Amino acid sequence: MTDREPCGGLLDYKTVKFALTRNRRVGLLHRLLQLGVLGYLFGWVLLVQKGYQDTDPAPRAAVVTKLKGAAVAEVGGAGRRLWDAADYARPPQGENVLFLVTNFIATARQGQGTCPESPSVLDAMCTEDADCPMGNPVVRGNGIKTGKCVMFNTTHSTCEIYGWCPVENTTLPRCNTLQTNDPTYFKSCTYDPFFNPSCPVFRVRDMVEAAGETFGDLALLGGSIGVRIEWDCDLDHPAAQCQPQYSFSLQDRKYNFRTASYYWDSQRRLYRNLLKLYGIRFDISVHGQAGKFSIIPVAVSFGTSIAFFGAATVVCDLVLLYLDAKADIYWKEKFEEAKPPKGKTEAAA
Repeated sequence: MTDREPCGGLLDYKTVKFALTRNRRVGLLHRLLQLGVLGYLFGWVLLVQKGYQDTDPAPRAAVVTKLKGAAVAEVGGAGRRLWDAADYARPPQGENVLFLVTNFIATARQGQGTCPESPSVLDAMCTEDADCPMGNPVVRGNGIKTGKCVMFNTTHSTCEIYGWCPVENTTLPRCNTLQTNDPTYFKSCTYDPFFNPSCPVFRVRDMVEAAGETFGDLALLGGSIGVRIEWDCDLDHPAAQCQPQYSFSLQDRKYNFRTASYYWDSQRRLYRNLLKLYGIRFDISVHGQAGKFSIIPVAVSFGTSIAFFGAATVVCDLVLLYLDAKADIYWKEKFEEAKPPKGKTEAAA
């Protein structure tokens, strides 16, 4: 060893030597690891995860919404009125968010002038004119104070305001609407999670109940429901088998907004009809992925599995050389130093 160069070991090359061992325990472990790798490759990677496909986890999709139907309701102060899709669908249809009006508070024939502020506004309550400084706006109210304290009704006195009068009605009516659907309303199918899961036509009641609520309760004060459309498409099969899965979740139990229609009377005075609309907001989102056969993921999957086969051999070597009772014998048989013939070395020198 003394005639060796100091760094000669860095240039040594180690070649693989195969040694057959009659060790049944390590042999069984080796076969089990190999079976595990095969099960992982064919069971999990190829069958479950479809590792032979090139997938797109963020599909580009467009959602088109449409509401149909008609209803008749009594509008407070404005008489009987017919409501159709132009009235109860807000904002305009075609977007991935729509609002279905299910209840309302009407304040008819509002005109600009002076009137008592609503007693539901705390800043409007008064006992004398000094409580209503002229020119000050009513905090969270409907107009500007005129400096007078007037009677709103027999029990409340409020500040007189200049604004849209009479002030907005705050009494929420309970509606006795028909709780059945006309079976001839839809022209074709109706969505059913078991018998017709691919139909894109939904009953509002079914969507609300799928979210865990009852339509009557949610229609009174409004609410928000999330509609999730899940696509999981295998493009190696016919396109007809690529069908969406729908799910519904409750996001909020209250939702409303206000709208008004303006008009002039015969005296050229401006009026408006104010509506506070309660309804159900539907937020629609699309998720999913699509996959198709590609040679690149196939090569990656098989390459990973081959690496796991090599790892199985390494594990068995570690057990054989460090944990087995005859590890010393296996060490001597596996590792052997091959020296070149002495005569040839001297001749080369």
